[in-house]
Amino acid sequence: MKSWAILAALAMLVLTAAGCLSSRSESQPAHTYRLSLDPERTKVRPADINGPILQVSLPLAEPGFDTPRIVYLKRPYELEQYALNQWADQPARMFASLMVQALGRTGSWRAVVPVPGSIRGDFRLDSYGFALQQEFMQDPSLVRVTVRAQLVEAKESRLVGARVFEVVETAQSDDAYGGVVAANRAIAVLLDEIASWLRECLKHSPECSR
Repeated sequence: MKSWAILAALAMLVLTAAGCLSSRSESQPAHTYRLSLDPERTKVRPADINGPILQVSLPLAEPGFDTPRIVYLKRPYELEQYALNQWADQPARMFASLMVQALGRTGSWRAVVPVPGSIRGDFRLDSYGFALQQEFMQDPSLVRVTVRAQLVEAKESRLVGARVFEVVETAQSDDAYGGVVAANRAIAVLLDEIASWLRECLKHSPECSR
């Protein structure tokens, strides 16, 4: 009887220890990050009071990227996610907000508004296949952001131009925070490229559809 009691007590100790370890692991704080505009980088130009109104649709994320979890790759095609690091929202949703802010500061538009909304636009900017990932297939790691954008003339539902954008930035450290910093740099470059592309579209330049 005593040996059975000793074994039972040992079993309880093992289970309790396992429970404590599990609880400690689960209680580790998650680090939450956001995508944002750099105020020192962003120039604010007066809105063109005679210019068109641009509507910005919510970007559609590439499959596997419609999550606030930070996605990384250690080998091609296999998506992994950090356990204790995450975005404040889905990157595609944060990117939509940043597009409205950044494009509204370029001076090319009378107003830039999100879709859906009560304001009717002259043009609509749609985007698809948004993906933001940190890649550990080289040293140092890279952050890659890709999106396909198309500008539509709203009244006639006419496609004005379409383009695929891809920006790659080197991470300063091979961890989640290094990826977050690189991601914000990549998004800033991407927003500049989209703004320049849209200006070409308004000029009916061949560059709009390349």
